[in-house]
Amino acid sequence: MAIERLEHLTDKDICSTLVLKIGSALLVDGDGKPKSAWLAGLVNEISELRAGGQNVVVVSSGAIALGAARLGLPKGGRGSLADAQAAASVGQIALAGLWSGLLEQHGLTAAQMLVTLGDMEERRRYLNASTTLSRLLEAGIVPVVNENDSVATEEIRFGDNDRLASRVAQAASADAVILLSDVDGLMDRNPAEPGARLVPQVNGVTSEVRAMADGGSASGMGSGGMTSKIQAAEIAERAGIALAIINGTVDKPISTALGKDRGTVFVAQRQDNARQAWLGGRIAPGGSLVVDEGCISALANGASLLAAGIVEVKGAFERGELVIVLDGDGCVVAQGLAEYGAEACRAIAGKKQAEQAGILGHAPRSAVVHRDQMVML
Repeated sequence: MAIERLEHLTDKDICSTLVLKIGSALLVDGDGKPKSAWLAGLVNEISELRAGGQNVVVVSSGAIALGAARLGLPKGGRGSLADAQAAASVGQIALAGLWSGLLEQHGLTAAQMLVTLGDMEERRRYLNASTTLSRLLEAGIVPVVNENDSVATEEIRFGDNDRLASRVAQAASADAVILLSDVDGLMDRNPAEPGARLVPQVNGVTSEVRAMADGGSASGMGSGGMTSKIQAAEIAERAGIALAIINGTVDKPISTALGKDRGTVFVAQRQDNARQAWLGGRIAPGGSLVVDEGCISALANGASLLAAGIVEVKGAFERGELVIVLDGDGCVVAQGLAEYGAEACRAIAGKKQAEQAGILGHAPRSAVVHRDQMVML
């Protein structure tokens, strides 16, 4: 049975494993202190979910905010990359201790997992993370996951824990993700505008749905607005995972949202195989390939991407790196792993296979992006 309503999120027969994402502004107050009473209520809800037979994975922000307060850093520790990394180093210990202590009061054991973008983007490291999560859940542990901001840089980081939560859900073979927000869910326009209405269910993220998103983070403490949540929903829905956005600013937010039946559920749209789901969820392409209409039609029918259909090559990627496939209007069609580096792709772009050997100096590969290494978006 598909997860289509908020009430399905707490039904162990429909949702056996749930990922719960908490942002910095919900967890930490303006002085950099944990919101202890609010957290106690949320942990009580986690305990109830566990007692009901569900596995729970927590994706928790807050390390930078907690560490910045202890170090006395300006701008919540986000004044510079060095400040953010130092604050995260101090705050990660505090955050882990906070979750461990609260969960222990309910007889639950917490485990800390710090991951980087590379841990989710590189296949072998992703599988290692997946194995760890699987074993922790099997042992009845509550994993608490956060991006390792002590070593992350602007170029190699998720930048928000919304998308990280969806990637963790893939790795944990979860059924659903709950993103706690400062609003009730996705609104049909900016919540500050008069007449804004909640969208209770989304059956597939479209350009119209993306247009509803507001990219700002109102607190100034976090890094993800509604745009990042929509992106997280896209990652989840392609992997057969439902995603819900509910208001986290209230006490016991999960039971409150279910009691009022107020939130937004993004219904899973398809069930890619494990490798395709991993490919579809990757977010750090090395470059892009612009292709013609004939190529797009062939890809839609399950073909590999051939050099003859390439119109333009962008970026400086190497063989094996992720590339996105664009149509002539710049819309994303697919993404996959390149069989050639960017320079070789430029050399054979638009050329038939019979011409490629003379250009490359060796027998060409069967495709620039093989269908087994590609996912349609």
